[in-house]
Amino acid sequence: MNDTLSEQDLRERVAALLAAHDPAATDRLEFLRAQFDAGLAWVHYPVGLGGLDAPRELQSVVNAALAAAGAPDNNPRRIGIGLGMAAPTILRFGTPEQRKRFLRPLWTGEEVWCQLFSEPGAGSDLAALGTRAVRDGDSWVVTGQKVWTSVAHIARFGILVTRTDPDVPKHRGMTYFICDLTDPGVEVRPLRQLTGEAEFNEVFLNQARIPDAYRLGEVGDGWQVARTTLMNERVAIGGNAMPREGGLLGIVAKTWRDHPELRTPDLHERLLQQWVEAEAMRLAATRLRQQLAVGQPGPEGSVMKLAFARLQQALSGLEVELAGEGGLRYDDWTMRRPEKVDMIGRGPGYRYLRARGNSIEGGTSEVLRNIIAERVLGLPSEPRVDKDIAWKDLPR
Repeated sequence: MNDTLSEQDLRERVAALLAAHDPAATDRLEFLRAQFDAGLAWVHYPVGLGGLDAPRELQSVVNAALAAAGAPDNNPRRIGIGLGMAAPTILRFGTPEQRKRFLRPLWTGEEVWCQLFSEPGAGSDLAALGTRAVRDGDSWVVTGQKVWTSVAHIARFGILVTRTDPDVPKHRGMTYFICDLTDPGVEVRPLRQLTGEAEFNEVFLNQARIPDAYRLGEVGDGWQVARTTLMNERVAIGGNAMPREGGLLGIVAKTWRDHPELRTPDLHERLLQQWVEAEAMRLAATRLRQQLAVGQPGPEGSVMKLAFARLQQALSGLEVELAGEGGLRYDDWTMRRPEKVDMIGRGPGYRYLRARGNSIEGGTSEVLRNIIAERVLGLPSEPRVDKDIAWKDLPR
């Protein structure tokens, strides 16, 4: 870590970038590539990989200076899976060749990423997955099905966990890969949701071939690699920077202020309680980001993700009640395949239905409670009768 870099140093580097690449006259992609090459993409990453080995908190200095100059961003909501999950996993477990190949186009948004973890037969138990990868020379032949895969319909690559050894217990026989979704053995199908949209997908792998050079981590060590991804995912979902009264809370609070005729004592009490919970979560997320600045994400991210899901569902329910009869209307049931979730730009009905998924995606709330109990609070583990049984012998 280069602790000698100051905020002034970063501002000078930003000024040099802007002088060489005027945002008003430079192609958006060209500017983003130049920002990455200048080490101003994510300053805490290593030199040559979009960073400067600088403290993580200095990224806010860079972002503020670039925004003030009208510089383009990399559309982080569209490429959030790549930024929040794939990139930190590649950084930690990738080879030098993998880091050089994937991180730059991932950050600029030239290549969108998805997450190929969940399966129809595994439920919330990721370690029970059955997608098989069999070694064939310098490649692996992969067959199986993944589900609830966000943005797979626009993704070029996916982070994929497979079963490579069915003869050992489920946590030990997994291997982690980078999957090229343009392979002819990969099929992506839309999965229409309660909202009417299909932001999720099913992904079928029918003897898809993945070169061994696209393996992340050692053979059989996929569970440990996946845990790194999952911890970063939960931080990405629940630990984002949010202003006071930001997000869904801001929408609900505005409705309350603009429509006094909708107010009741019960709704007032619920709004106050949720306002306090949102503020507590915002401050806790700030603390979590400060902890991340000095180390790797830990199980504390599970607390934030759990709190986020509960609050989103409570706020969306309150909003529907505040809207009265209007809350029963739905704005648009058109079947479409969006590139990102738009909780703010849609109506109360959409937000209420979409928030149901917050307690499932990124780890179910039930699983997160177990993680918090065991790894944060230090409580005894639940009895696990299958931990020493070979995966192939588990009941299905």
